[in-house]
Amino acid sequence: MSSGAFDKVVNVLNKVAEKVNSLKYIIAIKNTFATLLPVIITGAFATLFSSVVFDAENGLAQISALSFLENLKPISSTISYFTLNFLTIYVVFLLGIEVANLNNIKGVFPGIVAVMSYLTVNPTFFELFQEDGTSIVVSNVLARQYTDPKGLFLGMIVAVLAIELYHWLSKRKKLQIKLPDSVPPKVANSFTSLIPTIFTVAIVATIGFSVKALTGLYAFDIIYSVVQKPLEGLIQGLPGILILMLIAQVFWVIGIHGMQMVKPIREPLLLSAIAVNTAAFEAGEAVPNIINMPFWDIYMTFGGSGATLGLLIAIFLVGKRQDYRQIAKLSFIPGIFNINEPLIYGLPIMLNPILAIPFILTPLVTGTIGYIATLIGFAGKAVVMVPWPVPAILNSFIATAGSIGAVITQIICIVVSVLIYIPFVKIADRSYRAQNQTEAA
Repeated sequence: MSSGAFDKVVNVLNKVAEKVNSLKYIIAIKNTFATLLPVIITGAFATLFSSVVFDAENGLAQISALSFLENLKPISSTISYFTLNFLTIYVVFLLGIEVANLNNIKGVFPGIVAVMSYLTVNPTFFELFQEDGTSIVVSNVLARQYTDPKGLFLGMIVAVLAIELYHWLSKRKKLQIKLPDSVPPKVANSFTSLIPTIFTVAIVATIGFSVKALTGLYAFDIIYSVVQKPLEGLIQGLPGILILMLIAQVFWVIGIHGMQMVKPIREPLLLSAIAVNTAAFEAGEAVPNIINMPFWDIYMTFGGSGATLGLLIAIFLVGKRQDYRQIAKLSFIPGIFNINEPLIYGLPIMLNPILAIPFILTPLVTGTIGYIATLIGFAGKAVVMVPWPVPAILNSFIATAGSIGAVITQIICIVVSVLIYIPFVKIADRSYRAQNQTEAA
């Protein structure tokens, strides 16, 4: 590809990136999941404590002197349940606030409107099947699938639609209740929001009722079956996660923050996948998902995007260029904590035809290794959401609740990443020397 053609491709991708990142709902979703991360991590660590500390069979509580710890297990179990199994409710609330903020509506009340709207489209009964085949209908309850990650996509759709409707109705002067200036502002604002709130919730509830009447299915069943489940299936397959990573890496290479580009797709799917794993692990059930957010961090982004911990080690081992070695020294400590912007923009990697190749290739290879190792049972599945800055080795051990196979697999991935980067570091050295000799001549 000629230089002019390459520049045109870069310009097109830049325009696409700018367009995507400027979309209101993309911004709102990214902000929502960034805010929600502490909730998921809290639930994950509560589950870890349940199994590692308070469990009488596998944890510290199996030691007779520490058997009293088993009595504390309900504390961690309660925290785990009300964080991970209410994930959709928290997302709906926060997303409602974010969309409202982008519409210049301040305060947390839109979050309540979003939650009310979401709840109205779901049934308020649960059919409980007994061992003898009979069933009991329990009324005035909300089944767990409507609050846990299974309801995530419907929740996001309803939150966006409800707040956009609420915003539109709030602008209609005929629907505004005017009170005298002597009325306190908070009271006046409450009455101003009254009619838009009533209409918003009523309209959303009517839509939910109509969907059930026309199709015989609740909106949850349709969205989960048609949208969320296929996307989860795609991202749980190796090709799906590799394509997502490939897109992120290509954007990084042209100077655009790749993780920000894939975040609106990655966060809902991978965070919900680890939440499901954590809940299953807490309940003593089979852990279902190989691919989740910790998988991405452990096997595909150690050292940062592009698995650049391998690049740092490769430069220290074989790199001769003093500028590379100096930048690597400055980038090493941040790199341990998976922060590699100094490396990406310092070497640079972006728009660098030599280093761009291993930068794109390495996480695809290491991700494949991690997937196969987990699939065959050598590495344990991740069950704990670990903050992304946690260093390699430690993050694989914690995320998998102590799987030595996962730690070994991550070490293998790091070694492989070094081997992939080494030839390209040498090529960069030779290219630099040849350029200097040409200039000197």
